[in-house]
This record gives sequence, C-alpha cells and structure tokens, in this order.
Amino acid sequence: MTSTSTGAARLPLPAQSFPHGPEPAPAARFALLNDEPVTDPAADLLGTGRAARQLAGLLVASRDSTPFTLAVDAGWGMGKSSLMRLVDAELARAPEVHTVWFNAWTSTADDALEGLIKSVLMRFDRRVLRRGVHRLSERRALLRAARALTTVAAGPLGVAGLVDEVWKSLSVDSQARNAMRGAIGDLVQEWSQTGEFRPRRLLVVFIDDLDRCPEEVVLKVCEAVKVSLDVPGLAFVVGCDRSALGPGGLLRDLSPAASAFMEKIFQTSYRIPVADQQGVREYIGRCAREAGIDRLLDERLTTMLAERSARNPRRIKRLVNGFVLEATLNPMWDDFPPEAVVRTLLLQYFYPDFYRMVAGAPGGTGDVIAEFRTYRQVRRLLRTPEAVPAAELAVVSRFLDEHDLPETDREPREETLNRLERQLPSSFPEMVTDQEFTSLIDGLVELPRSAELLRRLREGAALPAAVEPEPAPYVLATPSPVAPGYGARPATRGEESGAPLRRVRILWVDDYPGNNEPLAGRLRAAGAVVRIAEDSDAADAALAVEQPTLIVSDIGRGANPRAGLEHVGRLRSEGRYAGPVIFYTGRITPERQSVADELGADLTTSAAEVELLVLRLAGQVPRSG
Repeated sequence: MTSTSTGAARLPLPAQSFPHGPEPAPAARFALLNDEPVTDPAADLLGTGRAARQLAGLLVASRDSTPFTLAVDAGWGMGKSSLMRLVDAELARAPEVHTVWFNAWTSTADDALEGLIKSVLMRFDRRVLRRGVHRLSERRALLRAARALTTVAAGPLGVAGLVDEVWKSLSVDSQARNAMRGAIGDLVQEWSQTGEFRPRRLLVVFIDDLDRCPEEVVLKVCEAVKVSLDVPGLAFVVGCDRSALGPGGLLRDLSPAASAFMEKIFQTSYRIPVADQQGVREYIGRCAREAGIDRLLDERLTTMLAERSARNPRRIKRLVNGFVLEATLNPMWDDFPPEAVVRTLLLQYFYPDFYRMVAGAPGGTGDVIAEFRTYRQVRRLLRTPEAVPAAELAVVSRFLDEHDLPETDREPREETLNRLERQLPSSFPEMVTDQEFTSLIDGLVELPRSAELLRRLREGAALPAAVEPEPAPYVLATPSPVAPGYGARPATRGEESGAPLRRVRILWVDDYPGNNEPLAGRLRAAGAVVRIAEDSDAADAALAVEQPTLIVSDIGRGANPRAGLEHVGRLRSEGRYAGPVIFYTGRITPERQSVADELGADLTTSAAEVELLVLRLAGQVPRSG
C-alpha cells in the first residue's frame, strides 16, 4: 500500500496577519494518508512486488489450462487489492494478455450476474461482438426476423451497445440462459485466437471485495464465474478472505449442496503472508514521515503500533490519520503537545478497556492511571523477599485501605497480593508485565500538563470514537427522539421492518442514567423499549408492573460498591426475575466476574458489547461457538 500525502494542516498564517507582534512559531505540519491500493511497483513498501511477479508469471504460463480461479486470500486491510493491482501491472507487459476489473462490493443481488458478464464482454472488440449478435439471432428461430433487423441496426453501434444486444439475447428466457455458457465460450474462443494462434489471448478477470458483499451477491458472482463464464481463455483472480466465505461466515445458512458448490469455485489460493517486523517498522516510518508525526514515535511506540495492529497496513494508516485529524481539528489538543495526541489515541485504540476506565466510563472511580502505577509499585514490594523499608510499607498500607482490604501481619505477602488483585481490574496483572503498555502510560504521565489532560479525560473530554480496526460486524440504527419508558410511541408497520429490537423491553438500573443516554438512544432507535430506574427500589416497582426482556444494571451505587450485584442476587433468590442480566460497569474485577457468573449474568465495560449481547438475545446475530 502506498501512503500518499493529500494535504497539510495547521499551516502558519502570513506575517501580515499579526500587525501587533511577531508571527508565532510555525505549528506542526501534518498531512493525511490515502488508502488506495498500490499500483506502481516502485511504491511497494512491503515486498508485495515479488509475489505479484510470480503470480503474474503463473497466470501467463497457465493460459492453456483455463478456465480456472485463483483466490488472493487475506483478512481485511492486509493488501489484497494492492497485490492484485501489482499483478495487473505485471500482466500488462505480457503478450496477448488482457485484464478487466469487477468490484463486487458495488453490485446488488439483482445486477451482480449481469454486471460481471458485461464487464467480460466489454473487453472484446466490435468484430467479435457483431458476429456474436448474428450467431445468437440465428439460433433463436422464433425471433430470427427481429434479430436480423437488430443485427443490421447494430452496424454503427459501439462496444457498449453490442454488449447490451448480446446480453438481451442471452437473458431473454430460461432456454437462452441455459445456452449462455456455450454462447460466451464461442465469443471467447473467437476473441482469443490471434493471427498465428500462438500465444492464444488470455483474459484475466479481477474480482475484488467479494468478502464484503451480502450473501446474495456472493452467490450471484460465483454463479457467473462457475456456470456462465467457466470457459477456456478466461482466468479469474478473486480477492477475498476465504474464512469469511465459509459456513461460519457470510454463507452460514447454505445447504450442504450449496456449500459443496462454493468449495469448487476456487481451484487454488494464495494466502498473503503477514509482513515481517522489520518491513512493518519501515512501513510505519514511511507513513509517519509523510503524515508529519515521525518525531512523535519513539522505538517502543513504533513496536507497539506494529505488533498490536497485527502488522495490518490499513489499520496502521487509519491510526496515523486519526492522530493527524485529532491534532488538527480537536481544539482540546491546543493546550497539549502533539505527543499527547499520539499516546492518548494509542491507549484508546490498543487498550480500549483500560481507556474506558480512564475516560469516565460508567461506574468508574478516581484516577485509574494513578491506581495502576501504584499497584505496580505495591506488586513489586509484595513480591520481593527482602525487607521493605517503612516508607514503602506505608504505600502498601494506604493502597490496601483504599480498597477496603484489612492488612494482617501474619498473612504471607503473596496471599495479600492475591486478595488485592481480586479487587482490582482483571487486566492489571497482565498489563503490568506489558512493557509497551507501561512505557505508554509512563510517557503519558510525564508529558507537560499531564494532570490536566487526565482530568479532562476523566470528565469525558471530546474525543472521537475509537478507530475501528475493521468494519463492524453489526450496526444499530442511529438514535431518534423517542421518549423514554414503556409508554413510548409504538412503531408503525414500516418502522417495524427496520427495527431488529422491536420486541425487546429493557429495564436499565443506574444511579447516573445520563452516562448511558447515547447507548440507550441507539437501542431505542433499533426498536427496543427502555425504561430507566435510578435505584433498586425503583427497579422493584417497575418489575412489579411488568417483566422486561432483560435487565441492564450498574454495580456500584452511592457508597455501596456492590449494590447492583446484591440487587440482582435478591431478585434471583426471591424468584422475582430469572431472565438475562447485563452488568454494564466501568471496571471488571475477578470478584465481580465471579459473582456475575454465579448469577448467570454477562459483565462488560463496552457499549458495543452491550449492543451485541442485546442483538444476540433478539436473535439478530448468531452466538459464537
């Protein structure tokens, strides 16, 4: 993938704009990166060119083995389109090899078959197409007169008009469609024969983004490839993530016969390998230089970006562009150095659970970064076999008191640490050994005015939604102004068809309901009825009137850090509610997880996961496993 700069930001103003003083120091110059596939081998940064040359050579050498289909197999953002474009560039130098591109993602189920076949026919010259129209008219005895007139009229038609005529003849009825493969085979045979007949012409059809299409489009494209266009002279190169096209992916509802048909589509596959660490680091360096953030990425941050992005070029570009857009457009960063943007967004992107605790998640308490750093110190002290100085023991004692853990002199230090870690976020013990994470946090704290930055984050400072590493697997409707409560206006017939949660009734218990308004709004817009209760008594009153489909609850309320757990426990034990429960909270600890498991409840810090759990309950997305 190439990383072409498309514009700069925060350019210094001209001197005449500052009549009462000197021009301020120039601001940082940033630029956005595009996300277009590589088309020039000179722009190849990840060694894709070598594979492209070999694949192109394989296609040329196999022209006598056509028809066949080659899958370029890789996950989202791993360079399928770039590799295919480079193969196309290599084929341009081969004698009597022609190519055509078809982007399946732009098609619908109604036009995918027609669109692909017409794309192939458009590569033939007028002479071949005119003869094809003439042959088709002769084959249709009942329409011979009409087709004869068409053939005569077709004289001045261009290629597009002749292609339309061929398609009309092939798609007029089921009998014509049954003969489509033979008719297209005749056209390809005539087109592929050169004057000397050696080498025969080869048409390579590139089909991109098949794994991003609805099931109906996938099946139509595959029908065209395997049924209508499976003729000598044609080779297909299909860019897709084959795992997404399997029974566990887009095509999970296929019958056994249809699944067997799909297995026959691809004769062979090339799986794009993940780039090595050095290649990805060089790629990040190139992207960072073009975006203007190279001086903000030290070696450890570069390593984090490479490894935690799964060495995915598109993810890297998205994150770099996220830095640029934040630093350029969000006025919050006017008060902080550009490195603060980079470190904050890396935290948001690669450690989303921790970031949610930092940035004022529901039920969050205090400064979680200070808590984590103190825990790291306390953990070190409790794990050391040597005597601990009194000043450092005081740090341990204060930290235990803050977490309502009485200290006992007779208890082994290891047991004290185990009790402490049951009260801390479950991710702390793993993250404390993650050098990239601890370096990221330490660097953030050491920045100028970091205390003010962290205060703003805790108060919910305006930051964008986290950069998605890949397209979301599900989408809820955007919020609409529907009044809260079970008395909301019922959906009309037309609205119901687009309301996947129209039968879901949610009782949401939280003493700070304002924290949940965006998520509750999305659920309502998707058809759910959401009623809010601000404490256990209000929830009990609502349950006495009507049983909801599920309960969404916080955990800590007021001075009681276990209020939500205790309330659901009473409902279960008294038989007042046996349905599903989602605990939506700012932090997950081993103790909270254990109690939630005993209650048969889900526990999450993620709004997206709440949406997914509700959709699963409504049967809109399959359960994993």
